[in-house]
Amino acid sequence: MHDKLWLIPFFPLVGSIINGLFGKRFIRNEAVIGAIGTGAVFLSFLVTCMHFFQLGGETERIQQVVASWMTVGNLQVDWGFLFDPLSALMLMVICGVGSLIHLYSIGYMHGEEGFYRFFSYLNLFVFSMIMLVLGNNALVMFVGWEGVGLCSYLLIGYYFEKQSAGDAAKKAFVMNRVGDFGFLLGLFTIFWTLGSKHGVWTINFVEISEQAHLLSGDMMFGVGVTTVATLCFFLGATGKSAQIPLFTWLPDAMEGPTPVSALIHAATMVTAGVYMIGRMNVLFAMSPTTMAVVALVGACTAIFAASIGFAQNDIKRVLAYSTVSQLGFMFMAMGVGAFTAGIFHLMTHAFFKACLFLGSGSVIHAMHHALHHAHVDDDPQDMRNMGGLRKFMPITHATFGLSCLAIAGIPFFSGFFSKDEILWWTFASTRGSLLVWGIGAVAATMTAFYMFRCLYMTFYGEQRTHKKAKDHVHESPWVITLPLVVLAALATVGGLVGIPHAIDILHVGNKLEHFLAPVFEHSQKLHAIEAHGSAATEISLMVFSVVVAAIGISCATLFYLKKTDLPGKFTSTFPNLHRWVFNKWYIDELYDALFVNPTKRLGTFCWKGFDVQVVDGIVNGTGKLVNVFSTALRYTQSGLFQNYALTMVLGMVVMVAIFILQ
Repeated sequence: MHDKLWLIPFFPLVGSIINGLFGKRFIRNEAVIGAIGTGAVFLSFLVTCMHFFQLGGETERIQQVVASWMTVGNLQVDWGFLFDPLSALMLMVICGVGSLIHLYSIGYMHGEEGFYRFFSYLNLFVFSMIMLVLGNNALVMFVGWEGVGLCSYLLIGYYFEKQSAGDAAKKAFVMNRVGDFGFLLGLFTIFWTLGSKHGVWTINFVEISEQAHLLSGDMMFGVGVTTVATLCFFLGATGKSAQIPLFTWLPDAMEGPTPVSALIHAATMVTAGVYMIGRMNVLFAMSPTTMAVVALVGACTAIFAASIGFAQNDIKRVLAYSTVSQLGFMFMAMGVGAFTAGIFHLMTHAFFKACLFLGSGSVIHAMHHALHHAHVDDDPQDMRNMGGLRKFMPITHATFGLSCLAIAGIPFFSGFFSKDEILWWTFASTRGSLLVWGIGAVAATMTAFYMFRCLYMTFYGEQRTHKKAKDHVHESPWVITLPLVVLAALATVGGLVGIPHAIDILHVGNKLEHFLAPVFEHSQKLHAIEAHGSAATEISLMVFSVVVAAIGISCATLFYLKKTDLPGKFTSTFPNLHRWVFNKWYIDELYDALFVNPTKRLGTFCWKGFDVQVVDGIVNGTGKLVNVFSTALRYTQSGLFQNYALTMVLGMVVMVAIFILQ
């Protein structure tokens, strides 16, 4: 069975090829195309499950070399796979949540002209993410790393006829290239240092972890090699996982269809940076400086993105900034050495964020059809056009509400366990700090507020839908609601696999911590990374986090249910603050001024100033000069014999004259 790992990426790749090549002309039927796409990912999930339950005991990891890829000098690169607890858990999330998103897409994308193309891209996206996670060396990971970047470009720009979609796709692609450059620099630094100084020419993750201690004394520009390399890797992570400063592409990714948003935000692309740090945990643990940077950047991103979510009215943009903020929590965990907690939150976030995005898609689907049926041109994604939808969409409302409770950290939903584990480690870890913990606690309060603001504006209060469309809003079909129910159930109980020891009164044990121990335990023990503190302290912090979450929910209830005039009064009292938050603190405008517009001006100068004036001037000038000479010389080739005879006589006269004069 261990030689069947290749089947996990194989099925989505085949599904992508079949739908991409034959979907338009030969298959055509939406049900068949959707079944191929969904079935391919579900088969990968089944194969993952079979390997997942083989782990344990002496089988801590499974490695499989599919083929020899290349040999360069002393370096032998194989196309190989590594299946250990970390990659196993990630694959369960990718394939499990991914298959539900594919099933949902059958209903959501019904009637789209490019239905076959969408499922081909979606399968390719899952295939690329599987390659990123399953690769046993950095080059295989990088193939998947670039693959998800390509697929995000294709899917964000799926509605390519829209200018905004094309711009968003290009923005995501370019900003990720900046991060990818950092990833390559980090890889080259590690590879060259291990090879040239220590004779270990390798890019295999297991071998790098085993030989990482050799780098401890190496310096580069007066800074430790591990610090330089891991900071470069972290730059790559900020691009893929949308952290400061490379976060602005992710909210714009909402231009793609809603299932794409769910796949990017929950199961695939944005989790890549967190996974990469987890995979290279030995290297990061060796550099306290890098880990401090990771934790601080994560904390700043968490609170900064949460603040923007306060004032957004597009339901998908609220969830997008929520994702950026929650990714900040994951990086906080990685930065303080709580690798298991970071991966735990990645898993629970996949459950409730996929449910939230698909729930928003269900609402948008219903609003779009209602507005279209009534011939009303309102925005179906604007929460100001919603309200009171819970009586028309009970399943969507219930699942969305459960996921809001999970992300807010209400006991005993999944987000409660994972988020509190992160806050505990930021407070008590040997690499934690009160500053990071304080920022995280404030961000958790803000999360509860803006998520319940989203819930109330969408499903509660007076229905603000256009009067012509009110009666046309209805619940989505089962192919959309079934994935919502499954994901809401996971968002509710999924955290029970990671019950903290302090409240484990039934002595169930932290199953996830035990499962991931072979991956992270060595680096944590080697560098004395642990959380110090009594059970009473941990419980007190849990109570505090629940209280602040309750405060956030209470404030949202007051503003958007009890006294609905308060938001208007607040914005009129603080118009400048509201304008800055609503306009996302003008970060996009700042980047335009610092980078985009100067690059455009440089491009225009290079085009008009150098290419047109200099390059084209030389080429065109040469052509004109040749044309002048050729115009003059063409009279020597008139075809008249008497002209040629005259020319010969004149030539002879000239030659005789020269001879006489000499």
